[in-house]
Amino acid sequence: MTTAAEVAEQIAAARRLLVLAHVAPDADSLGSALALAMAVREIEPGTHAVVSFGDEPFAVPRMLQSLPVSGLLVSPQEAAAAGPYDLVVTCDVSSKARLGANEHLFDAAAATIVIDHHSSNSGFGRTNLIDPGAPANTVLVLAVVDALGAPLTRDIAHALYAGLITDTGCFKYSATTAATHEIAARLMAAGIDHADIARRMYDDEPFTAVQLLGEALSRAALDVTALSGRGLVWTAVSAEDRANLGLSEDAAERVIDALRITTEADVAVVLKQSDDMVWKVSMRSKGAVDVSAAARALGGGGHRFAAGATLGTDVALALADVRFALASLE
Repeated sequence: MTTAAEVAEQIAAARRLLVLAHVAPDADSLGSALALAMAVREIEPGTHAVVSFGDEPFAVPRMLQSLPVSGLLVSPQEAAAAGPYDLVVTCDVSSKARLGANEHLFDAAAATIVIDHHSSNSGFGRTNLIDPGAPANTVLVLAVVDALGAPLTRDIAHALYAGLITDTGCFKYSATTAATHEIAARLMAAGIDHADIARRMYDDEPFTAVQLLGEALSRAALDVTALSGRGLVWTAVSAEDRANLGLSEDAAERVIDALRITTEADVAVVLKQSDDMVWKVSMRSKGAVDVSAAARALGGGGHRFAAGATLGTDVALALADVRFALASLE
């Protein structure tokens, strides 16, 4: 198995480095990428190290706008214009398809490294650091940062902490261990304002987003007989729902967190319609059902407790496909 030290050796030798998060990035992916690029700049100030993700249009999701991105983040067009790169590293990317508009830059690189904790990752890089047991991808990146000999600055710790709380569900998920809390303590000791990071990521939305949440929850449906009696709860958020309130796509991300607390359902599902009228699904499990297996069957991916996929343009068919994929796990 490839070690963090071996990955760090390759990264330290690069002079033109591109670090990629997945499309529609969460804090674990974008935080990992930013932390790695910042660490490289700390040890080798002359290295060209930038971060990108393959969304078009290119925009940082609202809940991630507190991340330290200054001078690091470039659009897919800017990343392409600044190429070629002698090394491309992906962070928390389960498959090449999740690179979106940046996939061609990965393919064109002289060397590639995949750092990931998805069990579904096939190891599509020339070098692969993959550990499905890691509670967050930022845990793997911290090991690489340490192997690089980079200082744990406040900004690096901020990016890593944001990813850590995201993929552990603020330390609620069962993958959280004593070592996870030790890492959190180390990041806090670097001087981050952990309360402010969490507040700005999870407790800061306009009232219109609260209204959208209310509308989505008012339409929620519960099937206590689904999944062999484990229960399924679901709802949908259309593009029209968002447009009526002047909200962007990422405003719907909060709905799944409210829906998943339903006592009678192990699995919660939210169907979200994008601006191009395509439906996407987010799934959450309390543990009895591995939603990542259902997501893979739908062409997506994720983890046992959180996964998603992109579906078609018909919401009824999309829901039927999701229910079939979940039922196939019984």
